[in-house]
Amino acid sequence: MERNEIKTGAFQAGLSYLLWGILPIYWKLLDHVNAEDILANRIFWSFAFMMVVLFFSKKIRNLISVLKGFKQNRKEMYALIIASLLISTNWFIYIWAVNHHHMIEASLGYYINPLVSVLLGVIFLKEKLSPAQYVSFIIAGVGVLILGISYGKFPWISIVLAFSFGVYGLAKKMIKVDSAVGLTLETLVVTPFALAYMVFLFLNGEHALFAGSVTTDLLLVGAGAATALPLLYFAKGAQKIPLSMLGFLQYIAPTITLILGVLVYGEQFTKHHLQAFIFIWSALTIYSISKTKLFANTLGPVRKRFGA
Repeated sequence: MERNEIKTGAFQAGLSYLLWGILPIYWKLLDHVNAEDILANRIFWSFAFMMVVLFFSKKIRNLISVLKGFKQNRKEMYALIIASLLISTNWFIYIWAVNHHHMIEASLGYYINPLVSVLLGVIFLKEKLSPAQYVSFIIAGVGVLILGISYGKFPWISIVLAFSFGVYGLAKKMIKVDSAVGLTLETLVVTPFALAYMVFLFLNGEHALFAGSVTTDLLLVGAGAATALPLLYFAKGAQKIPLSMLGFLQYIAPTITLILGVLVYGEQFTKHHLQAFIFIWSALTIYSISKTKLFANTLGPVRKRFGA
């Protein structure tokens, strides 16, 4: 890879994780709106925003072509539906967690997510792990166990966020389409349900959109761009940088969320949280280092072959 391309990719991927990290601030501005209403608007306006993006990037034909192709490729269509339902679930739980003072648990979920993704790769894609990566799973499991015991209940927010996004990534591997087209299709699947719920709220006088607050209206409509932009930057950046670099960058978002939860929104960070996070951070350090070494070992023969 060219150095400039890697720099550009690192900037784009880093920006996507930065935007994801500060996104809780956006949802906090809407904490007077119930999570279901926010989710419905997020889905609908994300679809509308992506249609505008496809129109100006002249990719509408690509979208139509992929839709027609589903007649012959049902497996890809089912994968798209599953991906759409999973990302919608992930969005809802995250919004609910942020606006119900569970940002620490939400950040933990995204710290665990990379390990879940690798676990799914082992189970479903028959990928192999190094001994260090196996150790990282065990250490991370201890951290989750500590948190569960300290709470006296299963840390369901963290686990649901980690697994919903992990399985979403697995489903996305089966969908070979342009990133912008893919995001449009994912929102298209659930937009009819989101629109139906929004109409239901309007008919019952329980809607937040166009209910009198211009600020709320702008935030709800803007949720589409707030959702789509990080995903688009991520898709562009991930194609240009090594997987090992992406592995380190992905911890930007949960770290920012954790800091916001504790220092800005006053969530209590207990000694049990600290103990759990020490295990999780240790596991991620071991995992990330092992990925870097594996990448270097993989790249070495290629460099020799081309005389680099």
